[in-house]
Parts: sequence; structure tokens; C-alpha cells
Amino acid sequence: MLASTLFCASVAVRLAGQQLPLNPLSPGGLVTGGQDTGGHVLISPLTQPTLTPGVLQLMELESRFSADVAKGGGKAFAAWFTEDAVVLNNGKPPVLGRSAIAQQAQWDPAVYQLTWTPQGAQMGPSNDMGYTWGHYEGKAKDNNGQPILLTGRYITVWKKMPGGAWKVSLEASANEAPNVGDCCALTRP
Repeated sequence: MLASTLFCASVAVRLAGQQLPLNPLSPGGLVTGGQDTGGHVLISPLTQPTLTPGVLQLMELESRFSADVAKGGGKAFAAWFTEDAVVLNNGKPPVLGRSAIAQQAQWDPAVYQLTWTPQGAQMGPSNDMGYTWGHYEGKAKDNNGQPILLTGRYITVWKKMPGGAWKVSLEASANEAPNVGDCCALTRP
């Protein structure tokens, strides 16, 4: 317990564009630990006391997962999953098991860059399972060299393994919803 508390006290999770709890006493209403040089909001249990150690742990896991994938691409992505994990994506059949996930996650980070930002998390009552959610971006180029940007929302379900390591049990993503009014807007002359 003490190690967990010290771990959580030493972690600061970078979150870009996150929805933070409001503090009516602070300027702008947000409780933060400031910003890093990239403009990311730093979250710390010392400045954000409403975040539980479990939520901080899940956010740290998600940040490490994202950093590994940014460096290692699909191979790094697949390495984070449990043997019986499931991946659900828009318009595609479920991918069942780490082997099948690894077969489909063959992208090179030099060709396709997948990044994501956690925006929230919740730890289960037994502290051995929880989830994170947020926004993702996938960047690539089409056959003509033109940039392609895919955006959407994701949820990652985390499971603590018998040895104490945390792995991804379920990952699901959905394309970004259209802006309000875009679906029904009339073209203008």
C-alpha cells in the first residue's frame, strides 16, 4: 500500500485537451499542476486531490501504452494485451486474442502514427480492473502522398495479471462523431 501511495504521489500524467474537474476557487476554475513545455496539462495527486490512486495508476498505464505504440507501432500495440483480449473497431469484426491482434497490428510507426490522450479513468472496487477513455488520432498518407487523419474515441479495459503486471483486456474505438449540425447542414450557393 505504501509503495502504491508513493508511486501515485510521484506520478504526473500528461493530458492534452482534457476535461478537468472544476475548482471554483482557482483562476479559470481548473485544478491542475501546471503545464509542461508541450502545453499538456500536468495532473498530480498533490494538486488534484479528487483523483484516486487507482485512477492515477490507470492514467499512467495508458500514457506508457501510448508512448510505447508511438515508438514501436503495431508490434508494441499487441504486446500490451492479455492472451484472451478483444479489440473492437468501427465496421470491423471483433479481433479475439493477442495472436490475432498481433497479426492485424502490423503497422510501422514511420508509416502510420497512432497516438491517443486519456481523458478519464475509473478503477474497479477490487483495484484489479479498470478502464480509461479518451481521444485518438491516426496519421498516414494516401497513395498520392496526401495526409490522412483519422480521429475518434476509445476505451481501454485494464486487468491486473496474477504476477502484478497490468494488461489490456479490451480495446474499443469509434470514429469521431460529426460536428453538431454537420449531418443536416444544407449546402449554400
